Amino acid sequence: MSKIKLSRRDALTVAGLAVAGAGMAAGKASAQTAGNQFHHARTVEPGNYPPGAPGEDYTPVITPNGVTLPYKVAGGVKVFHLIAEEVQHEFAPGLTATCWGFNGRVHGPTIEAVEGDRVRIYVTNRLRAPTSIHWHGLILPSGMDGVGGLSQPLIQPGETFRYEFPLVQHGTHMYHSHHDEMTQMALGMMGMFVIHPRRPKRRVDRDFAIMLSTWKIRPGARRPDPNEMTDFNILTFNARAFPGTEPMVVRQNQRVRMRVANLSAMDHHPFHLHGHTFQVVGTDGGEIPETARWPEATILIPVGSARTIEFVADNPGDWAVHCHMTHHVMNQMGHDLENMVGVDQSVFSGLVGDLVPGYMAMDGNDMAAHGKHVEMGHMRIPDNAIPMVGAQGPFDHIGMGGMFTLLKVRPGITSYEDPGWYQAPEDTTARLARADEIQKDGIDI
Repeated sequence: MSKIKLSRRDALTVAGLAVAGAGMAAGKASAQTAGNQFHHARTVEPGNYPPGAPGEDYTPVITPNGVTLPYKVAGGVKVFHLIAEEVQHEFAPGLTATCWGFNGRVHGPTIEAVEGDRVRIYVTNRLRAPTSIHWHGLILPSGMDGVGGLSQPLIQPGETFRYEFPLVQHGTHMYHSHHDEMTQMALGMMGMFVIHPRRPKRRVDRDFAIMLSTWKIRPGARRPDPNEMTDFNILTFNARAFPGTEPMVVRQNQRVRMRVANLSAMDHHPFHLHGHTFQVVGTDGGEIPETARWPEATILIPVGSARTIEFVADNPGDWAVHCHMTHHVMNQMGHDLENMVGVDQSVFSGLVGDLVPGYMAMDGNDMAAHGKHVEMGHMRIPDNAIPMVGAQGPFDHIGMGGMFTLLKVRPGITSYEDPGWYQAPEDTTARLARADEIQKDGIDI
């Protein structure tokens, strides 16, 4: 048998090809492994699943200041009806505006279902303009996606459209107009769409849904301005601004979930919880694997996104929950003002008072006092307007507005009605320091 003789160059070539071949094989195997790790939003395949039942298959969501959209079951399908219409909406006591919403509400009712459910959603348009509804974050057939003119004809005034699709995932999602979004979303056409897992790995005791949004309503005006691009002056949780926000009440040591979605026009929001830390467990793209979750006390919610957080409410008290952008915890009177910090206004306030009866100068060193003076009747504001910040709290005026609410954690409660202000145990509340304490601890004042 003859032997094949290889020159040095040939031997190097063969060796190189062998290495390359091994690399290609390894690369193919690696690609196959990576391919198996790609994210898929689908968590179940479409099939004949029984409609998920509230209280049995899932803990129903609570939408503070809102409601859940009712449904009926027809032939194994959950049937919902959304009605797009003009709505008179109260943002806070003293401020009402003509908005666009669904079923007489702004924002629209929360849609709630279970993965594997088949849903049929009728949308009736009672607006003066055409519209369409997009199911934000849902995996569904292209023709059901709700982009007006692209995936469907527009829903003209007076028409009712039918959407139908299986829910092949679970998570925190949204729905909103997808026609003339600048106008229709700025007027309030949005809502939450929550899909529960069919076989949850864990159950929570309280499950809250919160939609973040921004508005421009000039003092005295009665309709949001959809043309605004930057200077939004009403900032809301579920379309309510503090002091119009409803507190979230939980029993101490309950497991709590908050689903926070942001459909503001331009602003991201750092969502901050006092008194507790939480785990970030999901986005509008789905559940985060346990090994990838992380602890936070503040989570940024980008525009068009949702974040789901969970924690044990083990710390009793009245805890602030708010956006951490300082101008997002103010109301409409807090914009377009001259900088009066440090200005002694006594020099001219009397002169202005002679020209404008009832005039009272704003305290430039404590703008939070604006709400206090309005409540006491010292300062006047236009009709259909609210002060910059605040409401009376248990100790003093609370200098917050806009995207601000309360988490009220109480031991042993049997009702989720507002329990009133927290009564802290003795010696656990900050107080005025006594002179002897200051001297004893060597504090120089």
